[in-house]
Amino acid sequence: MRWRTRMTAVLVASAAVAGLAAPAASAVEHDAALVPAADREVRFTADGTTAYGTLHVPAHHAGQRLAAALLLPGSGSTDRDGNQPPELMPGTLALAAGTLGGDGVMTLRFDKYFTGRTGSGAYQGDPGRIDLAAFTRQAAAAYATLRAQPEADPHALLVVGHSEGGMQALLLARTVRPAPAGLALLAPQDEHFLDVLDFQLDAQLDQGAAAGQFSAAVAQANKAGVAAAIADFRAGRPADTSTLLPPLAALLNALFGPDNARFVRSDDAVYPPDVARGLHRGTRVTVTCGAADANVPCTTTPPLLAALTQAHTTGPGLRTLDGVDHFLHPAGTSVNDRMLAPAALAALHEFARPWKR
Repeated sequence: MRWRTRMTAVLVASAAVAGLAAPAASAVEHDAALVPAADREVRFTADGTTAYGTLHVPAHHAGQRLAAALLLPGSGSTDRDGNQPPELMPGTLALAAGTLGGDGVMTLRFDKYFTGRTGSGAYQGDPGRIDLAAFTRQAAAAYATLRAQPEADPHALLVVGHSEGGMQALLLARTVRPAPAGLALLAPQDEHFLDVLDFQLDAQLDQGAAAGQFSAAVAQANKAGVAAAIADFRAGRPADTSTLLPPLAALLNALFGPDNARFVRSDDAVYPPDVARGLHRGTRVTVTCGAADANVPCTTTPPLLAALTQAHTTGPGLRTLDGVDHFLHPAGTSVNDRMLAPAALAALHEFARPWKR
């Protein structure tokens, strides 16, 4: 995860006239009933802020109701397409929308707070007021907007979340009505936020030591310093970052500072497996983990999977994606290459199979 430093049937005539069956509808008449695929801009309001998004409606027959998926982005300033312009542009959510659209699933993806056209909205000038619940309310407003679309099947509403968006999908599923029929949790945040951060920074320190950027002793000292700073923050004490490497100190000072502390505390308070245990029985759930994912490794998924079992959700369940990184790329692919790995595409197709048109 990355951090912002500040988801009709065709009528065939059959009447007999003068003892003769009427001919079947012509190809021209059949095609006339087909509505071509289209994107349209939508807007909705949450807590006084107008958010903007893209609704993709795949080709369908007039009057047909479609499965409809809300797409939720990862952490930080990740926009409706799954990008953090200008440096990080993998297009993860835009690609997922295209994949689902090919299976006949309509999608809505939107610019959450502090991204894209939505911007900071009601939090302009005071980003420190926002917390995780505000993002969940915004996602709930997006879900209601999707449900209200004339093409959407209210019995086939889905939520697809990537990274932190996977955790948000769990939170959303427990608050909205009707409850989603399915969740696709793509490389989801499955631990407390600061535990995820601690793991990620430890891994980066190990990599830096292995590359000769600093000694193993420096790496160990900084691991201990990060853990101590996190413990201090959680306990409400000032976090001492003075002994950390400058990039680590800058990151933690930003996260624990006035612009982000409220959000970080509210995110860190959530343990995703606890949320998953409250899902509606029978919800279809896919969980992916990339074997080459350095942000959310497969080793952290068992508690989430156990909670989904306790909630009596249905499959597909876990799909381990060999050679796939956090952005659902083949390992080694440039982060800004706009592609999804074949294994990730297969997982999305499998998830959508019951609603495929």
